[in-house]
Amino acid sequence: MAVSGTLLLLAGCSSLPDSGPTESQVNKAQRDPKRNTVGYAIVQVSPDLFTLFDSEAPPLFSGLETDNASPSAHNDRVGPGDVLQVSVYEVETSLFSHGSVNMLASATAANAVNTMPSTSSGSNLPPLGVDASGNVRVPYAGEIHVAGMTTIQVANAIKDRLRRQSASPQVLVRIVSDIANSVMVYGSIRRPSRIPLTPNRERILDVIALAGGANQSRQPDEDYLVRLTRDGKIAELSLKTIENTPAQNIVMQPGDRVQLIFQPRTYTVFGASGRVTQTQFTTPALTMSEALARNGGPIDSRADPGAVYLFRFENADIVRRLGMPVDAKAITAPVIYQLDMRNPASYFLAEKFVMKDRDIIYIANAASNKFYKFFGLITTILSPGTSMGGIAK
Repeated sequence: MAVSGTLLLLAGCSSLPDSGPTESQVNKAQRDPKRNTVGYAIVQVSPDLFTLFDSEAPPLFSGLETDNASPSAHNDRVGPGDVLQVSVYEVETSLFSHGSVNMLASATAANAVNTMPSTSSGSNLPPLGVDASGNVRVPYAGEIHVAGMTTIQVANAIKDRLRRQSASPQVLVRIVSDIANSVMVYGSIRRPSRIPLTPNRERILDVIALAGGANQSRQPDEDYLVRLTRDGKIAELSLKTIENTPAQNIVMQPGDRVQLIFQPRTYTVFGASGRVTQTQFTTPALTMSEALARNGGPIDSRADPGAVYLFRFENADIVRRLGMPVDAKAITAPVIYQLDMRNPASYFLAEKFVMKDRDIIYIANAASNKFYKFFGLITTILSPGTSMGGIAK
């Protein structure tokens, strides 16, 4: 009967559900191609690992820069949708007499004999819109193609047309509604708006600041993602990366679209921990030791401290440098980092291991956990007066 009871006990243990795999099951599944369908690898956390992490290069905005962003580029080019203010100054007979301002230049008494009085007039034309073809219609000058010109070039083009009908015309042009030389800034921003660009060559952090900055000022900049769309290409970087890497604070170009996305970083904890939950970082940086502590750490009665795992889709370049096969076109690859918390040195490593958004921590159950779980179940079912020794008899 004792042997039968033992066999029954072992059979009962194997049939109980688990909250997750044990260390041996994780290792076995990793070696089995039928179960390891994503091709993950298991890497022990060691000091050499941090050297690789420190060399990781962030994705780049600078790759979107073109020759158009050269120092000689202008942000005062006229384009479709712009509205121009044209002022014309003429001598004597004025083509634009209505609403003009006459200015009489009288000779002084000393030069009255040699100087004739002259009259000049200055006129502000009604605002002139640039049509979809890049043309603008100017009274007495006709239709002029102005797209791609600077305001000085537009003024010269109008002046050349007016010379046929006016004596020594002088023309000034300014852009009063600048659509062509602007960028759109939107998303999690205080004042989503169209930001006009100037010859000062605003950069991406400049236009974000001009739009009022992030609308969640109490959140760390690491929780904001900047998405830049340029010429049909899209790139993304965290706001903090741009702030810390001057090369990524690139010059804006007309037509750029900048979206600020509030994306709180989170990590998830499973397995034999004090609390299974998804948790926000809430701080600029978070280490593995801090993440474990927030969720209660491994439970003494259930956890295997030698099998604390962190699941991550790691940068493919890092995985290749770890000597693991990765598809040539892959950007990321699945990796499981293992930390043995029975070794005191691992606590120092956990303090250096920086968490990333959407990391998963899994604390494996101890191999003996099933026995204790089954023993607890039997004790609960049986009456308090019945002992396990009585069952064996």
